[in-house]
Amino acid sequence: MNTLFDKIWDAHVVQNVQDGPTQLYIDRLYCHEVTSPQAFAGLKDRDIKCFRPEKIFCMPDHNTPTHDQDKPIEDPISKVQVDTLERNAKDFGLKHFGMMDTKNGIIHVVGPERGLTLPGMTIVCGDSHTSTHGALGAVAFGIGTSEVEMVMASQCILQSRPKSMHIVVKGKLGEGVTAKDLALYMMSKMTTSGATGYFVEYAGEAVSALSMEGRLTLCNLSIEMGARGGMVAPDEVTFEYIKGREYAPKGDEWEKALAYWKTLKSGNDAVFDKEVIFDAADIEPMITYGTNPGMGMGITAHIPTLESINEAAQASFKKSLDYMGFQPGEALLGKKIDYVFLGACTNGRIEDFRKFASMVKGHKKADHVVAWLVPGSWMVDAQIRKEGIDKVLEEAGFAIRQPGCSACLAMNDDKVPAGKYAVSTSNRNFEGRQGPGSRTLLASPLVAAAAAITGVVTDPRELL
Repeated sequence: MNTLFDKIWDAHVVQNVQDGPTQLYIDRLYCHEVTSPQAFAGLKDRDIKCFRPEKIFCMPDHNTPTHDQDKPIEDPISKVQVDTLERNAKDFGLKHFGMMDTKNGIIHVVGPERGLTLPGMTIVCGDSHTSTHGALGAVAFGIGTSEVEMVMASQCILQSRPKSMHIVVKGKLGEGVTAKDLALYMMSKMTTSGATGYFVEYAGEAVSALSMEGRLTLCNLSIEMGARGGMVAPDEVTFEYIKGREYAPKGDEWEKALAYWKTLKSGNDAVFDKEVIFDAADIEPMITYGTNPGMGMGITAHIPTLESINEAAQASFKKSLDYMGFQPGEALLGKKIDYVFLGACTNGRIEDFRKFASMVKGHKKADHVVAWLVPGSWMVDAQIRKEGIDKVLEEAGFAIRQPGCSACLAMNDDKVPAGKYAVSTSNRNFEGRQGPGSRTLLASPLVAAAAAITGVVTDPRELL
């Protein structure tokens, strides 16, 4: 019996190249401003049109400022990239959601919330966090710029078939433990290369109990374990989430689609190349202490001691701690922080804002903390205001910025200064990722909220 991954992959094979890659049909190509210019230039050089323009959706997100989006972009490089995407989309007749368009936002937030991402699809984008879309039961993965051009020209891609991994999480997640903590916990156990070469299917009671938004967060971080992508089999949670969304099937088409989607699951006797089992009871709110997402620990734990680290890895471990200004064996609870960032394609959805607001309600932001609260899309922004979350946040001393990738990566104005500590809900804590010399502690929206009001690293369960 085939796995879910096998079913979707096999349904999209155009041809198998002998001793070579598979030619795979692609249902949806998402384009943003950073990885598409050379692809468009390549098409122009060869005088080629996009083969199926209706399958391609474009929007800027990495370079967009999170304030004054109605004014010209001040940073010249960002302006060129954003303007170039708009021009290319127009030249090639592609759907483009520009800045201030109500459909704009981070592409990996907009795709699912608009019903563009659907179960059973193959989805690609020139961005590693395309794995996010696997949460709806799709085969979604990031590709390089030359591959973006290949898909534009042919609606197909040449890919080697990855191996399959089944990660099962037994039991229920505890109070204050979110999908983000689950992902950080997995990475701390498997390392950032533990799933290299695999496509992961997540399953088990803890995964089934996650909301659609939680699943999006989990699949988003698959890439940080080295996986080609991650996915969750579609179920009633998925169908309920999709129903009625703008690009979702309607009427008879919905019934037809639903019948197909219900077949999208791994058989009980499906054989995976690797099986990994975790127990939800072992997971507490997590925080990272190093310079890769696998360097994480439970919030009440201590940074590992040098002796507990494999000798071959000690030099890089020490280098990482030196950059962060931490000591082996140190606890992070009570450590003063400077910045808090809520947002990114990892945690910029409405549920993340609800969680953050539930924690800060009735409290005040610590005076010394700079907080950037950035919705993942204009749809999220509208929902925040509709639910009155903006009022709760404003009363606690927080302001909401305009949608974009923001402080996830230093490609726009929202940069964390050198030496400053940021508790961030984004996906990467590499050296300089949030700004040259910045120090990033990855965490969930609840951990970020607790730090924002106390000014130090705090176990959110103490405030729940």
